[in-house]
Amino acid sequence: MSVEELIDDEELLEAEDVSEADGEDGGVLYEHFRIEVDRGQVPLRIDKYLSEHMPHQTRNRIQQAADAGFIQVGGRPVKSNYKVRAGDVITLMLDRPHFDTTIEPEDIPLDVRYEDDDLMVIYKPAGMVVHPGCGNFHGTLVHAIAWHLRNLPSYDPNDPQVGLVHRIDKDTSGLLVVAKTPEAKSNLGKQFFNHDTHRSYVALVWGNFVEDEGRIEGNIGRDPKDRLRMAVFPPDSETGKPAVTHYRVLERYGYTTLVECRLETGRTHQIRAHMKHIGHPLFADERYGGTEILRGERTASYKAYIQNCFKLCPRQVLHARTLGFRHPRTGEQMDFTSDLPEDMQALIDKWRGYFKTRQNELS
Repeated sequence: MSVEELIDDEELLEAEDVSEADGEDGGVLYEHFRIEVDRGQVPLRIDKYLSEHMPHQTRNRIQQAADAGFIQVGGRPVKSNYKVRAGDVITLMLDRPHFDTTIEPEDIPLDVRYEDDDLMVIYKPAGMVVHPGCGNFHGTLVHAIAWHLRNLPSYDPNDPQVGLVHRIDKDTSGLLVVAKTPEAKSNLGKQFFNHDTHRSYVALVWGNFVEDEGRIEGNIGRDPKDRLRMAVFPPDSETGKPAVTHYRVLERYGYTTLVECRLETGRTHQIRAHMKHIGHPLFADERYGGTEILRGERTASYKAYIQNCFKLCPRQVLHARTLGFRHPRTGEQMDFTSDLPEDMQALIDKWRGYFKTRQNELS
């Protein structure tokens, strides 16, 4: 089991200070995680214990790490059936140190839609990673922002008190706000937390809605069956975080629907998970089942048409179109709108043409 297989997204392991030790084969191992078992802990299998203390790792992956000799107790590798005891010091030892995620400015084009002394509003294209993580340590949006603000002495791209106030997924396009000062980030952060901001997205989803608008409420947390996907849990459960999405139908194409989504909350994959939950996955969203042909005909020509659609816009069809907030210093209402990107507009035009042709054939 390689390091890349164990750690392949930025949220999987919250590592502490890295130390090093010798592995059984003489190679150097580096400490990525350490925990001391509390007093009073009853004997418990180590894979079960760690799955409860490493919430972003599945029990199966912890077992694989133990089988590979990466999990140690008292400096010695143990198997997944080892039973922890009070006072045990458990470490996760991997065969390379953490990648240095210090942000250095990189000369990457940045689409700035608005800028003043306190903030910037920028447009992120689909395909661009926002923050560095495993496999994406360079070429991210924060590297581009660091270059753009490289001559601003007060802006440190490694200072969490400044920078991006919110995120969107790699394959989602649209607007984001960047705080240049700690005061601006604190103020904007409170607006997002209190749901005082206005954000709307445009999405193409599978299926036709009975109603013209609706509300989706359900806690969002990591899917226990797939740690790279989010799942929806009952609002009154203790699993996940509360999330509310409002949607409104913009256009209907028979087998797909163009909708506007407005967020009350901003959870990871919120729109993608909520739409999947109500039976309308985003078109071309591979992680949530949107690359299957979920509606339509069984003909070879229709299947070919859908495959052409996927090629035209090979990503989840989701765009952060509007962003509104109060200026953190002046209190002025700031509202921004961005046009649909070319790939998404071309796909929508293709569906419009298809739906019009189909209506004419049926009339």
